[in-house]
Amino acid sequence: MRGAFKSFFLLLAAAALVYPLTPFRDVYVLHVLVLVMVYMVLAMGLNILPGFCGLLDLGFVGFYGIGAYTAGLLTIHYNMSFWLIVPLAAINGAFFGVMLGVPTLRLVGDYFAIVTFGFSELVVLFFTNEIWLTRGPLGIPGIAPVSIDFTWLASLFGVDSRWRYAFRGEVPYFYLGLLMVLLVYWGMRRLEDSRLGRAWLAIREDSMAAASCGVDLLAYKVIAFAVSAGIGAMAGAFFARWTLFISPDMFKFWESFLVLCMVVLGGLGNINGALVGAVILIALGEVLRVALPKLGLPTETRFLAYGLIMVLIMRFRPGGIFTQVAETTMQSGLIKELRAKLAARRTA
Repeated sequence: MRGAFKSFFLLLAAAALVYPLTPFRDVYVLHVLVLVMVYMVLAMGLNILPGFCGLLDLGFVGFYGIGAYTAGLLTIHYNMSFWLIVPLAAINGAFFGVMLGVPTLRLVGDYFAIVTFGFSELVVLFFTNEIWLTRGPLGIPGIAPVSIDFTWLASLFGVDSRWRYAFRGEVPYFYLGLLMVLLVYWGMRRLEDSRLGRAWLAIREDSMAAASCGVDLLAYKVIAFAVSAGIGAMAGAFFARWTLFISPDMFKFWESFLVLCMVVLGGLGNINGALVGAVILIALGEVLRVALPKLGLPTETRFLAYGLIMVLIMRFRPGGIFTQVAETTMQSGLIKELRAKLAARRTA
């Protein structure tokens, strides 16, 4: 059964890779697929905090917006290459993550969630009111698309010309987004199996027991916050160079809630679950966007559907769809030993 599922998954992945090159591809479908990839990266980034560390972050969209505006401003004013902007945006997001995390990560529970929510609102207010920098509600239009400079290749052939490929349409962004998802997924898998990832999981399971074992709670939480914020900012940089326009309305609190729904729906701490949650909710949103007007309902009614999904998940499957998968991913002997010790402490 497992082999059949793996074969089906590989077949589906191969079909997805070939689909953008086929003559019957649909531009709208490709646009939705690229949007799904953006939210996959966001879900994997947010999953670090509630999934690995047990911290409820309601302001993740703030780092998403910081990355988008970093990319937009650097492109408009300095005409920087996308390949340089992405790491700069990630570093900028991680910097603000550290600045927010150091004074606030000593808070726990609802207090920490309220602080992160306030941060996201401050970011949106900054984008809206600092017109001298961000153009305020008018947004930033005219962002240049992603391009690849092949001038160095022309010089190898002795040709004195400038070769540059500028992305047009959804197809090149589809493959660029797929590359971004794969890189983040690979990095998340490496983190999950690293000493850092084990420390995060220990903090999630029992912070007092982790501290007694020598884990520096504040340091590891700050690192988690910085990594999560950096991934969110990277997704924002891609989003800005894909849409070619950004405005403060794109980074409201609703985006944080939507990404959190993806993480909870897939299963906290489950990387694969975050990907599946992004696919389900974005696909559902697009279906409702088309179906609701035909039923005479406003498109905003889809928010009620998301809320209903969250209520049902919390009621019938609070661990998410892939709860058992999330548990089986922690196969490290050290994790098993730690979980056994924690269980013994609780029953003692």
